[in-house]
Formats: sequence, structure tokens, C-alpha cells
Amino acid sequence: MVVELVSVGTELLLGNIVNTNTQYLAEQCALLGLSLYHQSVVGDNHDRLAEVVKTALGRSDVVILTGGLGPTEDDLTKEVCAEVMGYKLVEDPHTREHLEQFFKNNIYKEIPDNNWKQAMVPEGALILDNHNGMAPGLILEKDGKTAILLPGPPAELYPMFKEQVYPYLQKQQPEMIRSAVVKICGMGESQVEDKLLDLISSQTNPTIATYAKTGEVSVRVTARAKTEEEAKTLVKPVVKEIKNRLGDCVYSVKERETLEEAVVKLLHKYELTVTTAESCTGGLLAGRLVNVPGASEVFREGFITYSNKSKRKYLEVSKSTLKKYGAVSPQTAREMATGGVFATDSDACVAVTGIAGPDGGTEDKPVGLVYIAAYMKDKVKVEEYRFKGNRAKIREQAVVKALDLLRRSILENYR
Repeated sequence: MVVELVSVGTELLLGNIVNTNTQYLAEQCALLGLSLYHQSVVGDNHDRLAEVVKTALGRSDVVILTGGLGPTEDDLTKEVCAEVMGYKLVEDPHTREHLEQFFKNNIYKEIPDNNWKQAMVPEGALILDNHNGMAPGLILEKDGKTAILLPGPPAELYPMFKEQVYPYLQKQQPEMIRSAVVKICGMGESQVEDKLLDLISSQTNPTIATYAKTGEVSVRVTARAKTEEEAKTLVKPVVKEIKNRLGDCVYSVKERETLEEAVVKLLHKYELTVTTAESCTGGLLAGRLVNVPGASEVFREGFITYSNKSKRKYLEVSKSTLKKYGAVSPQTAREMATGGVFATDSDACVAVTGIAGPDGGTEDKPVGLVYIAAYMKDKVKVEEYRFKGNRAKIREQAVVKALDLLRRSILENYR
């Protein structure tokens, strides 16, 4: 079954708000095994919205529209869909009662006349109660086509979809889709694809797809089957083979688990404590770690030693090292990591020093040069990186690599 998503609202076209609804709905449709080929955004204009709805219904089995169900004149979704699909609008007593109760509960002295517009629904439509707002959701069915109208605010849309629309679509869809994500750090997308090329080339069911974000690669394995258990059975051996081929570069097979969560989990597992010593990343590394619930039990302390003076004062980086090699050097990174451990009596320390730009680079030490060091079990491992991008991108890449160096150091020394 083919589904299409249409987001309604001029504010979306102007970029006034971020369209998180589409991402959420796309994920949910994938879980349901629906094929999603088109997404579109249209403003609050009758003719353009009607054209989009006609096109969507012409090529898809189900069209999910979000937004445009409010009480104002530019809220046109319900009216346009009813017009295109040949429905007439009638007042729904149940919805009117809901509106009256909503205003009563919110201590309004009177109900604005335009709000009664929300009690008008396409005759014969399936009405979805809105437990978190005023506008009801609607399901319109005609000639084998379905339009599902949902309110725009995420706090209203998400629970309405999960509680009422998901079960409805589940009954219409004979197949299930289940996915697993293999998360990778320390290997580029082209390298990952090269190691999995034969699996990707011969894929049928499950399918395998790679995609990258800053410093990481994910491999999504997706299977289609009649039941959830059958789909999971198809996915499991493929995920196992990918893990075998990529080894320690795989840090998680949980879709929602982040790199920092995986690192904190390892620190807990081996009862380790960690300290961070940062220069160019300015606390971003520590921030990623402490964002993880339970990090307080393993995170000892974070130093932001931006100046040479602070590196000497807090981490005991020697004056001669800074003078001879400079703040951005493997020698300084090594001493920062060592100093962090001895200053806090922690089991490990990760240190970062580099040139994030846009200024400060030289021919020998260009912008993007970063050294990352990890101290663990009386050994220090130092890695050199030459990142590309703007200041924010360089710092973000450095944090990812620092987290991964800590992760790999734990595995090498404690597993």
C-alpha cells in the first residue's frame, strides 16, 4: 500500500517552524510496511492545496495531511479535501460537545464564533477524537482512496496517530516492515559499503542501505513479512553478518542509542571513571557525556583548558612541551590526557587540542588539525586528524572521534 504525506501551512514554506511531523510520520509508516514515495509541503491556498490533494490521491492509496484544521479562514485542509473527494460538511454533535467542554475546562467566558467551524466535518467521515486540543482528526474513504487529516501541533498529532491512526492503518496493511540499524564509528561510508558490497548487491528481502552523518555511518536492514516475528527472523542473520564484518567499528545495533550512550554503558560495565580535558572543543565533549542519564556515576570531571596557562595550571602540561611543540601537538595532547587522570584520580582521560578556525592555521598546522589522546592503564594513545569544514563542523567531528577513541580504548584494555 502506497502512502503520501502532505504538510499544510504557509509557515512551513517560510521556514518559521521546523517540520518534525513529516519525520515522525515517515518513520511510523515505515514500521507499518507502507511504501512512501512522495512528500510535499503546500501553503494555505485553496487552489494549490486542491491541486496537491488531487495529485496525491491519484498516485497513492493513502494521503496523510497535517495542519490546516484550525478555526481561522486560512485553515482549509478539511474544506478542500471534502470538496475534492465529494463530501458535504455537516455539524457533528460529538465534536461540538468536545469543543464546549474544552473551552469550559480552560475557563473561557465565551466561545469565539469561528471555533464552531471545527465542529463541521465531512458527512460519513471517521472522526478521531483529539484528547490534547480542539480540532478532531478525520479519515475520509472513497473509491479505494483514503485521506487522513491530522492536526498540526505535534503534541496533538503524535498521540492521535499512535492511538487511533496506527491501528487503523495496521488493519489495512497485510504486511509488516521491521528494521534494525547497525551504528558504526571509525569507518567511512565508502569503506563500509566496500565491506558489504556483495550483501548490498544481492539484497532482496531484507534490503540494506547505508547513510552517514558527522563522523558516523549507519546501516539499515529492513525486512518485509506477514508478521513482526517473521520480519525479525529475516533481519537477524543479516545484522549478525554485518557485525562480524565490521568488528569493533560497530558501537550499537539499537536505533535510538547514541555514541555517548554506548560509551557511558561501557564505562558502567567495567566500573570505570573518566575525565575530559578539552581545548578547541570547549566543553562539547563533556556536554555529550553528561547528557546521558547515569553519567554522574562514571564522569569524574571536565577541564576546559583553552589557554596555555590553564593547560599548565590544571593539567601540568610542561612549559617546555608547549614552547617546543606548541599547544596543538601530539605531545601536548598526551600530557593533557595524563594530567587529567592524575588531577582527578580517574581511570581514563580523553584530551582534545586543535585548530578549529577560521583563523590561527599555518602551513604546518592548518585549520582542522586536531590531536586526540586517551589515557588508560598507564598507556596513552594519540591520534591525529585533519578535519574539513567550518568551525562548528570541525569541533563536532573532534567530539565524535574523541568519544570513539574512548570507546575503542575501553574495548582494547578491558574486554
